[in-house]
Amino acid sequence: MTSGDFTTISDQSPSIDMLQGHIAAGQAVKLHNCNLQNLDLGELNFSDWVFEKCTLTGASFTGSTLERTTFLGCRAAGGGFYNAMASEMRIDGGDFSNTKFGGARLDGATIARCKMTGADFSDAKADGLALQEVLLVLALLPKISFRDAVLKQVDFTEADLRACDFRDAVFEDCSLRDAQMSNCRFERADLRRADLGGVKLTDAKRFKGAIISKRQAGELLGQLGLQVL
Repeated sequence: MTSGDFTTISDQSPSIDMLQGHIAAGQAVKLHNCNLQNLDLGELNFSDWVFEKCTLTGASFTGSTLERTTFLGCRAAGGGFYNAMASEMRIDGGDFSNTKFGGARLDGATIARCKMTGADFSDAKADGLALQEVLLVLALLPKISFRDAVLKQVDFTEADLRACDFRDAVFEDCSLRDAQMSNCRFERADLRRADLGGVKLTDAKRFKGAIISKRQAGELLGQLGLQVL
């Protein structure tokens, strides 16, 4: 069935041969409520495709092209996106816990309203990555650039953020509680609405050049028995 510019496939468990046929025909496809669990979808071109409410648990998109691809409300826990070309990809809703994005190109990608506990973004390139309402507890995000980003309701609790670039970023109702932040850059970052729980006064130098609130300053100085009035 064709809807608009998409060929829509609903409520099926499509084979790789079927998907390759649509790719060969140059068709943009919308997969709705389809089961692709544990399929090897590596090295395929899914540019401009839409995956809506699909089961992608354990599926592999290693080396695939996912430029402008959209994932809406999908279940993809344990999936693999290693070395995927995924610029301007959009993930909205769903569960991508423990998913691997190592080496992926995520420039200009958007992730919103999504669970990504334990996700691994090691060696990913993600300039312009937009995050909103994302659970990234225990996630691995070393060396990611969030420069100039507006981060809204992002939970980085216990995440690996070593050597990330947060210069000029704005944190809105975010958590950095107990995150690993050695060698991060925070110049001109606005941390006034971030949870900095677990940060010790001896670690405060990591936030050199950042903007914090009087309350946050008071909590840090409170470790010395001082009060900020």
